[in-house]
Amino acid sequence: MITIRPIALADAEAIAALRREGRDYLAPWEPDRGEAAFAAEGVRTEIEAAFARAEAGVGLTYAIEDDGRFVGQIFLNSIVRGPYFRSCSIGYWVAKSAAGRGIATEAVRLAKRLAFKDLGLARVQAETLVDNYASQKVLQRNGFEPIGMAPVYLKIAGKWQDHLLFQVLNPELDD
Repeated sequence: MITIRPIALADAEAIAALRREGRDYLAPWEPDRGEAAFAAEGVRTEIEAAFARAEAGVGLTYAIEDDGRFVGQIFLNSIVRGPYFRSCSIGYWVAKSAAGRGIATEAVRLAKRLAFKDLGLARVQAETLVDNYASQKVLQRNGFEPIGMAPVYLKIAGKWQDHLLFQVLNPELDD
């Protein structure tokens, strides 16, 4: 069973191990975080930064688990909960060993439900590299629709790259 739960400092070893194991697999899709991203101490620093974003109300980081085994992460970033704009951006990664089994699709479904029901957001946005077809399928299976192109949007794999933008709207949003 696929579940998501808030990230914990105790996850640092598992995250570092999966990043080392899938280094080449993940590299084309992620920012270059340097060597610290592959060591538990560096990951602990990232987790502490995630705690600070959660405390500030602007970001939430979750562990993705498959039958209790850590297999990736999912993020709700750039959370805005204002009177006129309630939105966030979602991002995720799963271990190479977990890819292609519907884990990311289910994790996005769970995070989307959290964003809409628990946070009361009106929309969730996602960004993918133009050629990241697997991630685009995950989003489309969760009701995300393409809304445009963002040139030089994020620095991924060491270079600024164009991204396709997607969004899904909260179907139960009150007027």
